[in-house]
Amino acid sequence: MQMTLRWYGSQYDTVTLKQIRQIPGVTGVISTLYGTTPGEVWKTEDILSLKQEIEASGLKLAGIESVNIHDAIKVGTPDRDQYIDNYILTLERLGQADVHLVCYNFMPVFDWTRTELARVRPDGSTVLAYNQAAVDAIHPEDLFASLSASSNGTVLPGWEPERMAHIKELFEMYQDVDEEKLFANLKYFLERIMPTCDKYDINMAIHPDDPAWSVFGLPRIITSKANILRMMQMVDNPHNGVTFCSGSYGTNLENDLPDMIRSLKGRIHFAHVRNLKFNSPTDFEEAAHLSSDGSFDMYEIMLALYDIGFTGPIRPDHGRMIWDEVAMPGYGLYDRALGAAYLNGLWEAIEKQHRKESAS
Repeated sequence: MQMTLRWYGSQYDTVTLKQIRQIPGVTGVISTLYGTTPGEVWKTEDILSLKQEIEASGLKLAGIESVNIHDAIKVGTPDRDQYIDNYILTLERLGQADVHLVCYNFMPVFDWTRTELARVRPDGSTVLAYNQAAVDAIHPEDLFASLSASSNGTVLPGWEPERMAHIKELFEMYQDVDEEKLFANLKYFLERIMPTCDKYDINMAIHPDDPAWSVFGLPRIITSKANILRMMQMVDNPHNGVTFCSGSYGTNLENDLPDMIRSLKGRIHFAHVRNLKFNSPTDFEEAAHLSSDGSFDMYEIMLALYDIGFTGPIRPDHGRMIWDEVAMPGYGLYDRALGAAYLNGLWEAIEKQHRKESAS
């Protein structure tokens, strides 16, 4: 596996490439052209500029997260083919730039949902948190305003002000879209792009819905083992794979994370590994990566990835805000660096144990 960190670009991220380069074991970043909008064709010169900046720091551009999908594709409106054509052109340009991994999601309206960006934990750190009762009691527009007020002056991915300004229209667009229609539209999209992925060896790694259930009545489909296996079977191509995000699939305590990983052998192209602490099945907060700090057995998650021969990029995903750092919620330097070191330590221990067992 290749340990990476997500990086939003020098214009948007408080964390620098120089700092990332100094985290032991981190050899690459997962990045994006953060200023682009869904449906926009990425310019070749912008892709190359991003790649060159990262490589000049001694790191590798290990993949893109995300090339966002226009709502016309998710809803299946008559103009979706034009937006898919634009997406294909962006994929071609990424492939020509020697970029072979794209993480994306197919969530309606919101990329992810949290009710708090700075819940204070007993140790004084602050974390992203979710409470279903709070969601049930608030209007989506009001939730956006609440999150923006505690974003530390950063633009939250998936909650961009330009997009949220049209939240009423977005909800109207999805009025007649249920899970079956969303699945059908995902199938249509994947069938259109797979020839390009085959040509340029681009792994499409769909990110799970977060949380893994319907929010504000919107359909969610990338939520469980059954649904993700259905998605892969309906477009049975090795380039049609997943981003295994323990923190997103893990929002549903019925999901057996190590079992899911083992069922997806050969189709996990990217991994996000983080921990959650549950106060109830619908009230959770993001924890430190250490197993004992949350509800997941991080050793078993990493062992499952090792057992399936996972060799792709992995990142520690969200971190707590610690040591008075001010950054994009979930994406500060310090706790993600601790997470990367911890996950690398688990991987080293698993490798050494495997070698001992093989030698005996």
